[in-house]
Amino acid sequence: MNEANLEDKLNELVKEFADLSEPQHKKLTSLAQQAQANHKKLEKSISNLQESLDYLRVCIKYQIFDLEATRRENAYLRRLLEDNNA
Repeated sequence: MNEANLEDKLNELVKEFADLSEPQHKKLTSLAQQAQANHKKLEKSISNLQESLDYLRVCIKYQIFDLEATRRENAYLRRLLEDNNA
């Protein structure tokens, strides 16, 4: 369910609450507001998780780059040592 669809459903519920008695109306309105707040928290958490995953991808790419550079450097240094020993 996308955000616009959820918002529409919550608005429909609020309109239906208008016909209820006052205690029920307050309770259901409070529940709808809590649902909306929880939805926003969930979206924020998902956004933070996405940012963390993006950062992790960058870190992994850097680690792979560094590993490849270290391997090339080791191979170069081994060649130098072999040439000096020969």
